[in-house]
Amino acid sequence: MTDITAQHCTANDNDRRQLAEWIKSAAQTQGFSHIAISQPDLRAAKTSYQAWLAKEFHGEMSYLTRNLDARFEPATLVPETISIISVTLPYLAADLAPDWQTQTWQTIENPSSANISRYALARDYHKVVRSRLQKLAEQIEQHIGTTLIYRAFSDSAPVPEVEIAQQTALGWRGKHTLLLNRESGSMFFLGELYVNLDLPMDVKTTEHCGSCHACLDICPTQAIIAPYKLDARRCISYLTIEYNGVIPHEFRPAIGNRIYGCDDCQLACPWNKFAVKSDLPDFEVRHQLDQLTLLDALSWSESTFKDKMAGSAIYRIGHAQWQRNVLLALGNGEATEQAIAAVAVYTAHADAVISEQAIWSLTQLNHRKSTNTIS
Repeated sequence: MTDITAQHCTANDNDRRQLAEWIKSAAQTQGFSHIAISQPDLRAAKTSYQAWLAKEFHGEMSYLTRNLDARFEPATLVPETISIISVTLPYLAADLAPDWQTQTWQTIENPSSANISRYALARDYHKVVRSRLQKLAEQIEQHIGTTLIYRAFSDSAPVPEVEIAQQTALGWRGKHTLLLNRESGSMFFLGELYVNLDLPMDVKTTEHCGSCHACLDICPTQAIIAPYKLDARRCISYLTIEYNGVIPHEFRPAIGNRIYGCDDCQLACPWNKFAVKSDLPDFEVRHQLDQLTLLDALSWSESTFKDKMAGSAIYRIGHAQWQRNVLLALGNGEATEQAIAAVAVYTAHADAVISEQAIWSLTQLNHRKSTNTIS
C-alpha cells in the first residue's frame, strides 16, 4: 500500500462510470474473469459472523476472532478506502479433461490414490492473485495520473471476501457458503483491491440455488449443518489443513483418501458444469499431484516435501501434518502388505500425533485384513 494520501475521486458520474469500465477492462488483461465494484454495507454480516463465532464453529482458527472492526469496516483496515474492486480468477488447469468431475470422483473412490483439493494442485494462489491485483493497481495509478491508496488481498488479512462479493454482480453465497457464479460455478479464487476511488457500484445479483441441497447431502462429515451454515470443526478441509492435532476418530472413516482439502460440495454442485478453465501456467498441475498414490506420498522425506511443495499452498501445513493426513488415508484404504508395512514404521514415531494416527491406521488395516481372510 502506498503511503502518500491521494485525493478522493470527485469526478462526475459519467467520468466515474468510464473509469470503472476501464478498470474492469484492465483487470481482464490480468486474467481475471469477472470483476465487480462495491461500497459494501457489512453491518449485518458482522452480526451474523459474531453469532457463528459464539457457537465456536471456527474451531481452533483463533485468527478469525481478531480484528472484527477491521474485518467489517474496510476503511479501518485500509484507511481512506471508499470502493472495493472484487475479482475472480479461475483455477482449473487448461489441459483438464472435459469429464474432470467424473475423474475426480474416481480418484476419491480409489483407496490407493492421494486426493488433493483441485485448487492446491498448482502454485500458491495467494501469490498469484495478489501479484496480479498489484499490477492492476499500478495500471490504475498510471491511468488516473495520481497516487492511489490501495491494498490487494486474496484469502489474506481479515477480509470477508464472500460477503463483499455477494453484494456485487459476481455471484451469490451458495448453501455450501462459497460464492457461486452463473457463468463459472465456484471453481475460482476471489481477490479484492481496496481503493480510495469513489466508483459506481454494481447491481447485486440474485440467488439461484433454489431448492437444491446437493452440497448438504454430499458432505462426508455433514459439516454443512444447514443451508449457508458451516461447522468448520467437522469440515475435512479444516481437519486436514487448519487443524494440526489428533483428528477426532468419528470423522476419520469419512475423510477417506482426502489428504489435503475436500471438493465434494463443489463437485456435487450443478453450477460447476459451467466451471471455467484457466490458461495461466501458474495453475498447471505440479509434480503430477493429481496422480499421487498414498504410499508415494508417505515415502516423502521432509526435504522432499519441502522441495516439491515450495511455492504451493500445501507447504504451510508442514511435513508432519502431511504424514498424519496420509497415514489416516492409508488406514481407510486397502489392507495390502505394502500399506501395513509402511504404516507400521510410524507407530513408534517421536511425534505423538503421528504415532497415534499410525496406531489407529494399523489397527484398521489389520482388522480389515483379518476380516478379508476369514471371509
